[in-house]
Amino acid sequence: MDAVIHRAHGGLDQLELAAVPEPTAPGDGVRLRVAACGLNHLDLWTLQGIEGVTIPLPHIPGSDIAGTVDSVGPRASGWKEGDRVVVNPSLWCGACEFCRRGDINYCTRYGIIGEHIDGGMAQYFACAEKHLLKVPEGFPLEVAAAAALVYQTAWRMVAVRGGLRAGQWVLVNGAGGGVASAAVQIAKLHGAHVVATTSTPDKERSVRALGADYVLNYRTQEVDREVFKITGKRGVDLVVDSVGKDAWRANLRALARGGRLVTCGATTGNNPEAMVHLLFWKQLTVHGSTMGNWHDFENVMRLVFQGRLRPVVDRVLPMRDFRDAFARLAAGEQFGKVVLAP
Repeated sequence: MDAVIHRAHGGLDQLELAAVPEPTAPGDGVRLRVAACGLNHLDLWTLQGIEGVTIPLPHIPGSDIAGTVDSVGPRASGWKEGDRVVVNPSLWCGACEFCRRGDINYCTRYGIIGEHIDGGMAQYFACAEKHLLKVPEGFPLEVAAAAALVYQTAWRMVAVRGGLRAGQWVLVNGAGGGVASAAVQIAKLHGAHVVATTSTPDKERSVRALGADYVLNYRTQEVDREVFKITGKRGVDLVVDSVGKDAWRANLRALARGGRLVTCGATTGNNPEAMVHLLFWKQLTVHGSTMGNWHDFENVMRLVFQGRLRPVVDRVLPMRDFRDAFARLAAGEQFGKVVLAP
């Protein structure tokens, strides 16, 4: 089968379209004919190499996978050929104390499909049935794939770790990205006042269309100062961030007393200025957040299938155009998710 792979870590020039062996359905799982695979910043990081993470080489990237069941293993039940499914990209052991209590994203052996094992940028993908969620007939598989990783991540950040309530104020950074565009919608669904940041006038218009009440251009405006103007010098109750270093100072300054910051990534750097004086003086709380548990995944995907949340698909490209897809993501030109269709 054809797959996007890289045999070494480095830049986009390491990517290639190659013929690789087809997977077979595991005994407790299925093989999918992949219909769509969404790109994430994680795919850029696995390409470059992640400190402390052993990524198998050659490696097939791709965490956001949707398709149709092609074959079923002998111990898999409840699935048949032709079923339309989306894959939960979490990897969990099912046996540790965290898995036993349902917190699979705290698993002591936690991993992510497309990072710790081969992903779905290929014609076929095989996995255990525990990863599968049925996609309703008529719902676009490209949209399902665009939601799998980022919407459970955003749901966990906003609804669970962030504890957002109706009437509160939230700042969402980099709202042109997948997690952030999901967070804007989830925050509005919770009845919050949403301030979002992005980088271009076109993206500003698109973020407003998602429901943001105020949109700031982080390249031309001082975000924390603008937030204080908007909120009457109060600040926001919650910051949703995947940016890291470049936004950290403004994030802490923009928070109201007793506010919370939830972070799921650091696309601009891992080591921002701590600003401990703001943490204790304003009595702030910083939460880390990674993916979600099965309950989070099922909850948010149900809202997606119902149309109450609308995953943003920047564009769908054929798999042969993988270089264009990765380059668009690397340059930050996309709004929402870039999706490859094998």
